[in-house]
Formats: sequence, structure tokens, C-alpha cells
Amino acid sequence: MNRRQPWLALAAIGAATAAAHIGNNFTTYLVGGLIDRYHFSPSQMGVFAMSETLAYAAAMFGVAPRAASCSPRRLALAASTLVVAAQAGSAATSGFALLLAGRVVAGLGFGLMNSAVNLAAGHQDHPARAISTGIMLQTLLYALVNIGLPMMGAAHGVGGMFAALAGLSAVLGLATLRLPDTAAPAAHGQARAAPLPRQGWWVLAAMALFCAGSLAIWPFMERAAHAIGLSAARFGRYQSLATLLSAGGNALLALLAGRIVRRWALTAALLACGLACAGLTTLTLPGAFAAALVVYNVSWFLAYPLLLGLAYAADPGGRLAVMTTATWLLAESAAAMGAGTIAQTAGSYTIIGPLGLAGCVGALLLAWPLASRADAGQRRLAPPSGQCRQDG
Repeated sequence: MNRRQPWLALAAIGAATAAAHIGNNFTTYLVGGLIDRYHFSPSQMGVFAMSETLAYAAAMFGVAPRAASCSPRRLALAASTLVVAAQAGSAATSGFALLLAGRVVAGLGFGLMNSAVNLAAGHQDHPARAISTGIMLQTLLYALVNIGLPMMGAAHGVGGMFAALAGLSAVLGLATLRLPDTAAPAAHGQARAAPLPRQGWWVLAAMALFCAGSLAIWPFMERAAHAIGLSAARFGRYQSLATLLSAGGNALLALLAGRIVRRWALTAALLACGLACAGLTTLTLPGAFAAALVVYNVSWFLAYPLLLGLAYAADPGGRLAVMTTATWLLAESAAAMGAGTIAQTAGSYTIIGPLGLAGCVGALLLAWPLASRADAGQRRLAPPSGQCRQDG
């Protein structure tokens, strides 16, 4: 990557980040639209969301052992092709089996794109800063999409939303042509079959608990808002505000990435996210729901790069970072299926939020020793340029 054009490089990472997370951020609108249009059950939509994230995780686990030789640019191009085809095809069908197949193909594309993001970040001096900057650019874009996508749904139905997301993926895919075409420098010294460092497994476990807890409600968040009388358009406006504020949080994290005390930053982000999860399914006043939604978004987009920063510290080449993000999707897949089953059995989404709080607390207990060790050793979130290191 051309280090004389760092902002151009970061812009490409931002485009790839936005392209990789379209499913995570906007499947909730598709779920709501499909339920309204075709009357699918919550359990069916749990399977719908789970199939996407399982395929997402499978693609990333497939890339991880090959991190030393993968080209982020080529991964991104393959990803864009898969996602555009899947979204466009889903716009033209109402059959559940075909929609499910489309989610699998889209999920594979999202996984390849997110692998490209994590590997491209490994070219930067501070990978966690690159991830945070990418998220900031993503959230600025998504603030607009959260307003426009429900409007597209109101005018053209769920098919219109699928088509709009296909177009968005195509545009973002073109912007990823500025990603590097070679593996990260740190990856070249890694033995392909080398075992993960011991702390790597703790990072994976912490990410699994965090994502299983915090993202169980995600596919059904629009439905939770609907249950207290909020329309999809009003939910979209709240979500737009939340994503704008998330951009500010990630801009601050990008500026402070090499200087913050990680254990306290993780504590604040994880506890805030857990409490917001609980609020999203237990608060009934629209204003309180909106406040919980803002806290949820801001804290989630801080906790994720902070946890991912621990992965880069343990394994600078990017293999563990790819596996950590894949673990997120695997945990989210199981959580989406479980949340759909719980909602259908209980007749409401109420219990899902408190379970999210428990997951965030568990993640904090696992991540705290790793973050404390890094803080005590005066290590930064990412290794200095040209150096590899092992924490602990």
C-alpha cells in the first residue's frame, strides 16, 4: 500500500468495511420487510439471518490459514461479485428456499470482503486505527442509508431494498480497487501452520461472548421497535442518528488508538453495550428506546475494534484478526437462531436484551487480563511499523 497516500488507503479500507457490513447492518430491514410482505415466521427469519452469518464466518475461517498469501484487492473483487449477484437475485424472488440460498452467497461475499479489510489493515502501522477509521467512514455512509433504505422499502417493497443494496455493494466494490494487491508485510514471516499464541484463544472466546450477547437482538431490532409502536421509518431515523454518533466515537478512538488505557476503555464499552442491549427489549417509551439504540451503536463500534486490537497485538500478520471477526459471525449466527426461537416461544423479544448484558459481562471478564497485561507492559493497540511482537 502506498504510504505516501495514507488517507487514500484508509478510504479504500473504509469502502471495504462498509461493503463487508451491509448484511450486518441492513438485514434487519430485510427481515422486517419479508415478514410484512410474505408473512414469514420469526423462526424462519432467524434461519434467514443465521445462514448469512454462518456463510460469512465460513468464508473468513477459510481465508485465515491462507492469510500469508492472500491479496486484499482480489478478495474484495470476488466478494463484490458474489454480493451483487445475491442481492439482485433475491430482489426477484419470493421463495424462502431461494432467499435462503441468496443469503448464503451474500454471506460468503461479506466474509471475503471482511477478510480483505482485516488483511489490508495489517499493512498499516496501527491496524486498530485503520479499523476504527474504516468504521467511522462506514457509519457516516450508513447514516444516509438508514434513512434512504426504509424509504425505498416504502416505495418499492422489500424487492426494492434488495436492489438498492445490490447497487450500493457495486459502488463500494469499485472503491476497493485501491486496496493492496499483496499480503501484509508481517504475514510473510508467519509459518502457515504455526499454532495460535495462547492469548489468541482468549481473544476468540471474548469476541464470541460479546457478539453472541450483543447481536442476538440485531436481526429483530426493527421488530422490537415495531412492538412498542415505532414505524420502520422512525426506527431508521433513530438508527441514522446512532450511526452518526458512532462515527464520532470511532474518530476519537482512531486519534487515541496508541495512547488509551485498554482495560478501562474495554470496560466502559462492553458494559455500556450490555446495558443498552437490556434496554432495547425492556424499555417501552420511544425516547428511552432511541437513547438505548444510540448507546448500543456507539459502544458496539468501540468495543469491536478494541477487541480486534488485542488480536493484532498477539498476531500482527492478520490471521488471528480474520479468525476473530469470523468468530463474531459464528457467534452471531447461533445467537440469531436462538433469538428467533426464543421470540417465537415466548411471544416477545424481552428476554433477549438481558441475555446480551450477560454476554458482554462475560466478554469483559475474559478480555480484562489481556488488556491489563498490554497496559502494564506499555504496549500499544498495534505494533510499530516494521516490528512484530507477542503480548504476554
